[in-house]
Amino acid sequence: MLRSFLAAAGLALLALLATAAAAQTQQPAFDLVVRAPDPLRQLLENNLELRRYREVSDLDDSEVARLIVLGEKDARELLATQGYFSPDVRITRESGPPIRLVVTVQPGPRTQVQAVDIAFEGDIATSTDAGAIAQREGIRSRWLLPSGLPFTAGGWDRAKAEATKQLLVRRYPAGRISYSLADVDAQAQSARLGLKLDSGKLFHLGPLRVIGMQRYDPVLVPRLARLQEGAVYDQEQLVQAQLRLSGSGYFDSAFIFVDPEGDPDAAPVQVSVREARLQKVVLGVGFTTDGGPRATVEHIDNRLPVIGWRAVTKLQVERKNPFAQTEWTGLPDERGWRWSTLARIERLDDERLITNSERLRGGRFQNTDHIDRNMYLEYERSTVQNPRNVVLTPLETGQGTALSVNYIWTGRYFDDLQVPTTGYGVGMEVGGGVTLGSVHQPFERTLLRWITFRPLPQGRLQLRAEAGAVLARDDAPVPATQLFRTGGDTTVRGYSFLDIGVRLPGGLVGPGRYMTVASVEWQRPIIRNAQPTQFEHTLFIDSGAVADRIGALRQQVGIGTGMRWRSPVGPVEGAIAYGVQAHKLRLHFTAGFVF
Repeated sequence: MLRSFLAAAGLALLALLATAAAAQTQQPAFDLVVRAPDPLRQLLENNLELRRYREVSDLDDSEVARLIVLGEKDARELLATQGYFSPDVRITRESGPPIRLVVTVQPGPRTQVQAVDIAFEGDIATSTDAGAIAQREGIRSRWLLPSGLPFTAGGWDRAKAEATKQLLVRRYPAGRISYSLADVDAQAQSARLGLKLDSGKLFHLGPLRVIGMQRYDPVLVPRLARLQEGAVYDQEQLVQAQLRLSGSGYFDSAFIFVDPEGDPDAAPVQVSVREARLQKVVLGVGFTTDGGPRATVEHIDNRLPVIGWRAVTKLQVERKNPFAQTEWTGLPDERGWRWSTLARIERLDDERLITNSERLRGGRFQNTDHIDRNMYLEYERSTVQNPRNVVLTPLETGQGTALSVNYIWTGRYFDDLQVPTTGYGVGMEVGGGVTLGSVHQPFERTLLRWITFRPLPQGRLQLRAEAGAVLARDDAPVPATQLFRTGGDTTVRGYSFLDIGVRLPGGLVGPGRYMTVASVEWQRPIIRNAQPTQFEHTLFIDSGAVADRIGALRQQVGIGTGMRWRSPVGPVEGAIAYGVQAHKLRLHFTAGFVF
């Protein structure tokens, strides 16, 4: 036993000595020290070839001398990529052990761009079409390395790549760089840049060739994609068509490709799709500060028997706003119009009144690149419960039944529909109908919405406004679903859900016939390492008012601040707001952008 223990101890000691010897042999052959202004010091420390030779343990003096010569050349080449073409570079050797190689750099003056010449050949050079002229001038005006800026190799490559991208995205998918030259005068510290872009021929879209269609009607792809044969090639239109296909619910994925080697006069458009299942169930959970926790169950039938329509049935379980809804939509026609029908049962509990409503709707809608239109006939009924047993009339609570004809128009002109930073949106709802039941009275309803984003030197302003009116006789029992209330996460922050309305006896809040909402919000990106991050800080002022008469409108104001994450699927925001009239602080969470 003792002999075995001593043998094991000896082996362990030998292993320890071997490890120490290996560690001794792995010591670097020399230390590398770089003395240069930031960020050039970091550039040289990370990229000098000398770093690779530190692990070579048997370097003699002649080899070290050769490395010093090569290191100076390497350092000059690295500095030239940043626009320093006449630097003072010295590498000295200091005795060790280990020896030290000290790289000392005085970069000298930086080369600047003196002149830029961007020329064109092919169709874009000779075309008198307004689109070609605008594209040509846009490439020149958005050039990333104009006169007066420091010249760098990276900047030169990025500028060429961006100019080529602007050529390829519209009209000319076969475009290329036919000539480029950066003429650098190291003594004068100046650079003259030359670039020639060959657009090739103008491309027009040819016929659609669809791959992957088996379950659904073949007319779906061309009617959803809306790519007209003979239209001028536009990559953005192809992307939007691809998004329409993948977002339609009929396809799990869609990919559109135009071969730049094809016939420019009628380039075939290849559409590859992967069809979604006929039946699908989607489960969801969520939380909002307006309604609290929620759970949803959604059943999708992409092809109903006989009629072939698409049916989406949804059940939402939530304390304040549970509902059950089914919506059926037909296939789009050649102009994109679709028939639809909807049935919905809803319960709305604002902790004062409980409004139960039923809706039946039928009509047509059309969604285009920027404009949505919807026209429909709707039957609706609202019954209101009063848990506090305050004596109220149906006119005060919005209890009633109505039949109405409605038209909704929405225009969206944003740079990004999910996370907009510039642009604007306008919405209009116009409807008219008659109340049913014991009293038959006509009414008219109008709602206008507007939002815009205005760039600032730091961030942007978001301006938002909304105004609504219901015109009817005082004794017309208009249903609560046609009237107005506001307040909460997405309207007037600092107030609870639907807290702004017509004040009723017993501290209750009822719906009103007139509404105004306005908001000003400053959205400022949070900067880190001199670069904007995906997080933003917000400051805002919201206001809203609801009344049965225009003269009775009294604005209720909320002010606050928050943080927003610009996530890939839309903005996610948390905010804290103070309701000036409510005298309360409230926390608000929202996700996504909807207009």
